[in-house]
Amino acid sequence: MRTFGEPPPPPTFFERLKSGLARNTGSLGQSLTAVFTHKKLDAETLESLEEALIGADMGAALAARIAANVGKGRYDEEISENELRGVLAEEILRVLKRAEGSMNINLETKPFVVLVAGVNGTGKTTTIGKIAKRLTDGGLKVVMAAGDTFRAAAIEQLQVWGARTGAEVVARAAGADAAGLAFDALERAQAIGADVLLIDTAGRLQNKAGLMAELEKIVRVLKKKDATAPHASVLVLDATTGQNAISQVEAFKQAVPLTGLIMTKLDGTAKGGILVALADKFALPVHYIGVGESAEDMQPFVAASFAKALTGAA
Repeated sequence: MRTFGEPPPPPTFFERLKSGLARNTGSLGQSLTAVFTHKKLDAETLESLEEALIGADMGAALAARIAANVGKGRYDEEISENELRGVLAEEILRVLKRAEGSMNINLETKPFVVLVAGVNGTGKTTTIGKIAKRLTDGGLKVVMAAGDTFRAAAIEQLQVWGARTGAEVVARAAGADAAGLAFDALERAQAIGADVLLIDTAGRLQNKAGLMAELEKIVRVLKKKDATAPHASVLVLDATTGQNAISQVEAFKQAVPLTGLIMTKLDGTAKGGILVALADKFALPVHYIGVGESAEDMQPFVAASFAKALTGAA
């Protein structure tokens, strides 16, 4: 209990996630209120539920399956809106559990090399800085490679994060060879006994063959220095891109063996259901989700919390 005149405690990450997903027009939480026009879980209600799930970017097949599961054993029974939200959250959780998995840094492998990829505008460079902060706060020695050599701003941005976190940044002038820089960064990380090497890469569109080939080249060059590298390959996705995220994962999986996902900008979309669709299709672990710009706005993905935030369940 707080005393009079004391400022309220800052909202928790879960509260910010729930608020972010709910305040966007057309959110699943809002749609569920519109769905619940009957006291019974009848055919009309289930059809409206399926449409709401499709509207939240879950895709038609998954939406139909989840709606059918919600109706199993409950069809034509009376159900409250809160009960419906709770049941739906449970069904979504069954799918999301497949994507629950932290980024496991194997400290027996030094440096543990993490390659981070993504299309333009996903917040990839900022995400790398946030990961570096989490790792350095945990006492690990981190090196970051400014491999987005196409953008001088990305190099500067990573250097700012380096100063903020105490992580060393290996950078070259804009336009330098990204694969060569990754090789130099791995060499430097080995020389100073770093625990983790985080490698930024240029934002690329999944339909640009030349840029995807460059990503493959970075992996080949890293293996010349360490045959087991990269030890993790993470794709950063922007939640606001919706169903396009599926084609991004498919394309990047062909270029590098993806080991996990990070989803940003969940506070900017009404369609957080894309994360459920990704979990269903790929079962890749979602390491982190983001709802804002600060380091604290990126947190480990917790399936149960996300299912509740998405559906507005208590």
